[in-house]
Amino acid sequence: MKVIICGAGQVGWQIARHLSGERNDVTVVDYNADLVRRATDTLDVQGIVGFASYPDVLARAGARDADMIIAATHSDEVNMVTCQVAHSVFGITRKIARLRSQSYLDAIYADLYRRDHLPIDVVISPEKEVAEAALQRLAAPATFDTESFMGGKAQLLGIALDADCPVLNTSLRQLNDIFSTLRAIVVGVRREERLFVPDSADQLFAHDQVYVFAHSEDINRTLDIFGKATKKQERIVIIGGGNVGLGVARALEARTDRVRAKIIEKDRATAERAADALERTIVLHGDGMDMDLLMEANIDRADAVLVVTDDDKTNLLVAVRAKSAGCPMAIALVNDPTLVPLMGPLDIDAYINPRATTVSSILRHIRHGRVREIYSIGDAEAEVIEAQVLGTSPLAGRHIRDIEFPEGVLVGAVMKGDKVLKPTGDLRVEEGDIIALFSMAKDVPEVERLLQVSIDFF
Repeated sequence: MKVIICGAGQVGWQIARHLSGERNDVTVVDYNADLVRRATDTLDVQGIVGFASYPDVLARAGARDADMIIAATHSDEVNMVTCQVAHSVFGITRKIARLRSQSYLDAIYADLYRRDHLPIDVVISPEKEVAEAALQRLAAPATFDTESFMGGKAQLLGIALDADCPVLNTSLRQLNDIFSTLRAIVVGVRREERLFVPDSADQLFAHDQVYVFAHSEDINRTLDIFGKATKKQERIVIIGGGNVGLGVARALEARTDRVRAKIIEKDRATAERAADALERTIVLHGDGMDMDLLMEANIDRADAVLVVTDDDKTNLLVAVRAKSAGCPMAIALVNDPTLVPLMGPLDIDAYINPRATTVSSILRHIRHGRVREIYSIGDAEAEVIEAQVLGTSPLAGRHIRDIEFPEGVLVGAVMKGDKVLKPTGDLRVEEGDIIALFSMAKDVPEVERLLQVSIDFF
């Protein structure tokens, strides 16, 4: 497949890394020569320096025979014009654009732009993706990472193991024997900053970060086994009233269960806009770093604080200050992946990486239609891939124990009809089943071969 990626920032680079690693013909376009050079030096991609919306630049990038264009520059307008040029001038059939402006998004979601007038096949909204990720973190307060799969019937849980975790020094085989009826499986372990797929003889140790794939009905039991208490979140303080904070507050107001939310926003105009858009949420104008303002928001009695300003360092500091004031859970928005190792020492419970959520969302739309869900783990170190098993797939008609998965791949669950099953060696995978696989990045091409999804993307 021939793909043009417009924008060589973190999102564009990560998408290029994924697609070039799967032997696609990838060209990266950016007006910043240094970013293009970084992409061509580190990845198996071609690079073009220039403005992505210019027809001559797209022509040099190979737009005349491209299968897809992904417009992920920092400008909404450039991304929209790029898709228009790709459609009108070059006839590129698949066009994905990243848009941030709420005004554009409102118009697009309201169908005010007809597709033939603004030919964008898929719109990716980073703020919308981040708001949804934040809501998932709030729904699973004992985890540092979480994502839904199989229509909400299964969940990936990122759990940090404390020193008092009841199952420390227990092998995964023993864990499975002891809790034989638990529909959950450890699919990934991060130990001393190294992520790996465990085997049945591996033990769990204090300070490990484990990824557990669990049936939605067994989530509370799973968390209890790993020593994590579950508590309903009823009082939330949101620091940052921009599109992300506003989106989360709107979603909380729409829930049937009672949730009391407060927003602290430094910019007066943004605070006023949030106050006008919300009905029950209290909006306070001021600096989230101000301890007096945090106490006015009753941070010491809140169940969680969600810090989503546009500055990483502010987010970390406010999260630490909120924890020191007595808030039991802090979630911070972090753009810079090099800051993630500070989460543990700073006692920040969970983080959201906007780029990772955007990358995951884009990947969902560029895979073959049989791939239903993709979630990127860490700094694109691994993926969880949910897909329907085709009749021509090497998986179809075979027991799990007989399938030659790479060492870096584990089955998280299999769904037959509407029933989610825990993977066991004697479970037979059939055509039409939905399978969820945890795969290290290097093994994704082999997973796609097994699923037979890389032959034809469209």
